[in-house]
Amino acid sequence: MTDTTNAPIPSQDKGSLFQKLELDMRLLGMIGALFILCLGFSWFTDGRFLTPRNIFNLTIQTVSVAIMACGMVFVIVNRHIDLSVGALLATTSAVMAMMQTQVLPEMFGLGHPMIWVLAVISGLLVGTLIGAFQGWLVGYLTIPAFIVTLGGFLVWRNVAWYLTSGQTIGPLDRTFLIFGGTNGTLGTTWSWVAAVIAIVAAIWAMSNARRAKSAHGFPVKPIWAELTLYGIIIASIVSFIAVLNSYFIPERRLQRMFDERGEVLPEGLTVGYGLPVSVLILILVAVVLSIVAKRTRFGRYIFATGGNPDAAELSGINTRRLTVKIFALMGFLCALSAVVASARLSNHSNDIGTLDELRVIAAAVIGGTALAGGFGTIYGAIIGALIMQSLQSGMAMVGVDAPFQNIVVGTVLVLAVLIDIIYRKRVGAK
Repeated sequence: MTDTTNAPIPSQDKGSLFQKLELDMRLLGMIGALFILCLGFSWFTDGRFLTPRNIFNLTIQTVSVAIMACGMVFVIVNRHIDLSVGALLATTSAVMAMMQTQVLPEMFGLGHPMIWVLAVISGLLVGTLIGAFQGWLVGYLTIPAFIVTLGGFLVWRNVAWYLTSGQTIGPLDRTFLIFGGTNGTLGTTWSWVAAVIAIVAAIWAMSNARRAKSAHGFPVKPIWAELTLYGIIIASIVSFIAVLNSYFIPERRLQRMFDERGEVLPEGLTVGYGLPVSVLILILVAVVLSIVAKRTRFGRYIFATGGNPDAAELSGINTRRLTVKIFALMGFLCALSAVVASARLSNHSNDIGTLDELRVIAAAVIGGTALAGGFGTIYGAIIGALIMQSLQSGMAMVGVDAPFQNIVVGTVLVLAVLIDIIYRKRVGAK
């Protein structure tokens, strides 16, 4: 028997630069595509696409779709699909709007601090219950998810219409509007604090992963590669926050903010928006779901079932209950997206969430989630959502008609699936 007590920790001294850095080639491809997309639209718009103002708007417009795309990853990985996400968003938005404008004010009075809290809780609860019900139909009654959620697409969209009689409901609670974007940001100082916390957390997580590999004798990256990744992460976070902080609140709005507080606006004062609360919510959702996917039994069961449902069931996994949980989580995230979307619009409109089914599924697929099940990443879905929103926003700025925008989005979706198929064949061949 060989004594390995004092054996050196193996390191990856051979291989290409990307292999040493252990970078995901799909992730690099998506980032490269996003980079080229942004440069192209910036050129066509004389630099307006990459201004701090447009980047700020792009981030808050991406959030609601990105949150649902994170949940769609689990659904598709488990070999299902959810076509009802936009309709479910509309229903939960209608529930929260009616609670804020009619139900709760009659109980507590206008402006009560508990109105927005109870409205959000009611929306999240309704979304979770609807999602669980659809999951029960799929898991226990074995109705195909395509049919269940297609029916849900028709049902919940019209339930939302009946809840509000087809009317736009507003104005919503002022505190509730904080979750929308421009009405709720951390400000420049707290944004930098959040950046420092994110950097420390990322470095701590990577260091722990390195120590865990070393403890079990697995190869680890060279020190220079580890430090290079630290530098990339720090530069990305700092650059993102710096851009958001450089978008200043318009002077008239700043004047109104000071007037509401009974203060005088100092001459020449400029204040940056900073990190939107909605983006912070997306970051927290991404972190939590990434931990769920990689570190919990629930996450392992999802990927195991998606990889081989028969083997998963034979190994003792309750795949029916798992399906209910996945769709319940999807319903919860739809309701959370409804909070962000309706707060950004400052009201509930009858067409809220329209075509979000397309955007969410496209974001997950473009982000690398396999329609055959078994593989998908949370960060990929978020980048996919950002690519989708960049496409739509850029084409709108260039002046492309809405019908042609949908043609482009549909084409990109098909190409993304084709590229995924080709990539998997080549990887399988190796």
